[in-house]
Amino acid sequence: FDIYGSPLVQFIADAHQIPLARESVDAVLVQAVLEHVLAPEQVVGEIHRVLRPNGLVYAETPFLQQVHAGPYDFTRYTSSGHRYLFRAFEEIAAGPVAGPGAQMLSSLDHLVRGLLRSELAGKLARALFFWIRYLDRLVPTAFAMDNASAYYFLGRRAERELSPAEIVGDYRGAQRSAGG
Repeated sequence: FDIYGSPLVQFIADAHQIPLARESVDAVLVQAVLEHVLAPEQVVGEIHRVLRPNGLVYAETPFLQQVHAGPYDFTRYTSSGHRYLFRAFEEIAAGPVAGPGAQMLSSLDHLVRGLLRSELAGKLARALFFWIRYLDRLVPTAFAMDNASAYYFLGRRAERELSPAEIVGDYRGAQRSAGG
């Protein structure tokens, strides 16, 4: 479902109140959605509600990205914040979708757009420096966790939420203490 109709949309609804029965779906995919809702925690709560026991969720959410969709872009998450958002789910896998190279390429695009007040100039800069995104392959995951363009989370519906201490202990970035 979506908030806009298209040939691929079966029904139109607001994700803050998903019009499906409790425990009625096997999996939910939310890609580039949660930054566009006013209450992401409420939407994730609705996802948890409609998933069957052991149901799966896959989400991609931005961290270091420029505003997109103008006035309908509200939220960004660090890796820890993203994990906290999905605290009622058992993690299967999680990490950066795109790392600091991809983020830098996007920033370069938007810097040039701003300086020259031209979307075309930004796109040209992106085309000229496309290779920067491939630097992500050289960045260790711990560093990418702190500088990612976006994160993904694949999880299974759980009956217990992680505690704040567990979320903090789950941090995987490069700023871990020697004991962490």
